[in-house]
Amino acid sequence: MSTTTAPANPKVGFVSLGCPKALVDSERILTQLRMEGYDVVSTYQDADVVVVNTCGFIDSAKAESLEVIGEAIKENGKVIVTGCMGVEEGNIRDVHPSVLSVTGPQQYEQVVNAVHEVVPPRQDHNPLIDLVPPQGIKLTPRHYAYLKISEGCNHSCSFCIIPSMRGKLVSRPVGDVLDEAQRLVKAGVKELLVISQDTSAYGVDVKYRTGFWNGAPVKTRMTELCEALSTLGVWVRLHYVYPYPHVDELIPLMAAGKILPYLDIPFQHASPKVLKAMKRPAFEDKTLARIKNWREICPDLIIRSTFIVGFPGETEEDFQYLLDWLTEAQLDRVGCFQYSPVEGAPANDLDLDVVPDDVKQDRWERFMAHQQAISSARLQMRIGREIEVLVDEVDEQGAVGRCFFDAPEIDGNVFIDNGSNLKPGDKVWCKVTDADEYDLWAEQIG
Repeated sequence: MSTTTAPANPKVGFVSLGCPKALVDSERILTQLRMEGYDVVSTYQDADVVVVNTCGFIDSAKAESLEVIGEAIKENGKVIVTGCMGVEEGNIRDVHPSVLSVTGPQQYEQVVNAVHEVVPPRQDHNPLIDLVPPQGIKLTPRHYAYLKISEGCNHSCSFCIIPSMRGKLVSRPVGDVLDEAQRLVKAGVKELLVISQDTSAYGVDVKYRTGFWNGAPVKTRMTELCEALSTLGVWVRLHYVYPYPHVDELIPLMAAGKILPYLDIPFQHASPKVLKAMKRPAFEDKTLARIKNWREICPDLIIRSTFIVGFPGETEEDFQYLLDWLTEAQLDRVGCFQYSPVEGAPANDLDLDVVPDDVKQDRWERFMAHQQAISSARLQMRIGREIEVLVDEVDEQGAVGRCFFDAPEIDGNVFIDNGSNLKPGDKVWCKVTDADEYDLWAEQIG
């Protein structure tokens, strides 16, 4: 009696670089490939073809993308390139002429078609039997997931080329977003991280059109979206929130425990002169008043932000203004970057003095020391308080997790000394016992 061996599934290697928005793009491509019967493998050697999802935001990210593409070519030979740097196909092919295909961000169908050309899908694959999970393929741990609500951006910040790469704002239908969120929660996700290029602008492009979810009307608008997400019983964390007036409507939801009291707002600077050169809203005085008002309504509110030092034309006076603003604002989680010119950005054409590299470095170091003192003092205030912690990792020393102040990979951690009995995805109440500039230590109490 002869037996026939079923043909092996074609295998795809995947490298995802850049921000969480790019990670979601990678997840969409992988979900489609898995639905078509492809296996996703973790080594170059096991793959029939490798897809590299690039980042092209700043020069260092482009350099990393080119380096990874080169590594994939060396180790495998068959490489497909996509993502934000894909809009610079000529630059990629100048360095790596052997890449098989180059596409820009969000071009999922073109990437999948390029994979088909290199390694066709099995003809006997039956997607009605060989199903992927209903939540799709996720590149994050099982207990948290990024929920992308829109593509593109309507801003024209002078240092940024995102609109030229990802286009103008296109909001996803609210019913589709909520359906995806519900599938993720049913699959075990305990935390939804809401992302887009400009989360506050959700629905502007469709004039806040009313959609439907579970038979009920829901406006395509950030406030109503958050209200609906709050019914799913998981942490909801908001990223990339511009401080438009309607953001004030979210603070009562946070105070009521419906969504996490956490706002990720990319302020970028505080000096009115620098903000004007950046083409950012220059309402720093009103922003401080709003922050104060937000904290009166929701005392536990955590605000994280990112800033740029060394932007063309930034003087020592502008920089000192920024430090004084930070002292007043008392932000909890802050990142800082030294300005780096991006090819194609309008800032390159500004008739402003270039800040020398040594001055940029000095200001960055002073900024980080200044903010570190603020962050440390604010965390010290948490000692003795009880917090709920979502566990990310467990080993023999204990558990490592995050509380509501901490987004994965960009903020701090909570170290639970007596948490060896826990497992990733557990939520547990703890009492804070110690703190440093970024992290907390705690003991499990429930």
